[in-house]
Amino acid sequence: MSILDLSASPVGVKFHEKVPENAVILKKHRYCQALMRARRGEVVVLPGDEITCPAAARALGFSELPEKLKTGKGLVGFGIVEEEETGAQMFQDMPELKWRGRSILLYPLDRHDEKPDVVVVEDQPEKLMWIALAYLNLMGGRRINSSTAVLQAVCVDATIIPYLNSGFNISLGCYGCRDATDIGTEDALVGFHGDMLPEIVKKLKYLYKRAIPRSRAKNALKNLRGD
Repeated sequence: MSILDLSASPVGVKFHEKVPENAVILKKHRYCQALMRARRGEVVVLPGDEITCPAAARALGFSELPEKLKTGKGLVGFGIVEEEETGAQMFQDMPELKWRGRSILLYPLDRHDEKPDVVVVEDQPEKLMWIALAYLNLMGGRRINSSTAVLQAVCVDATIIPYLNSGFNISLGCYGCRDATDIGTEDALVGFHGDMLPEIVKKLKYLYKRAIPRSRAKNALKNLRGD
């Protein structure tokens, strides 16, 4: 947080949780709204039967996809896609978490000490870029192959995909999270597997020695302008 000057805490997500004593049990929330509350500083538990977004509930393994979404008709109704077949294909290709849990724990990493299954960061792209570069350093320079349908950005793009792939994923957001949470128009998201957190932090510390401050100083731009 201090290296990147993040505007809020990264969020830890835990699928096999023991409910902490200080956790707030949420009622009638979308997954992205639960993550928003964790980003704001709360330790929260979201039961599967309290998830109000049917697409997220399906992706997180708690329920089946409603027929209107499965056929693509629902996305046409929202004005997200023009053809039902497009919407149907988007859901057909959507990764899904298969497990037997009943709830999900979400918490700010700076306020709850537990190893996360996934880490999700919402912030400005410049800050997220350095996390991506830290990951590239960790992976020996291999290019990042990111996946999104510009749908289910928080639950699928930033949580399920990095968890299932034990990797890293980038998302620009989606209709749902931008409608339902306080994510800014200037913000995006990244998610990475929780096992990578200590090494990601080490690589960020390395980048902070030279690359981050030099890039942010914009000396090349100043030279161009003659400042």
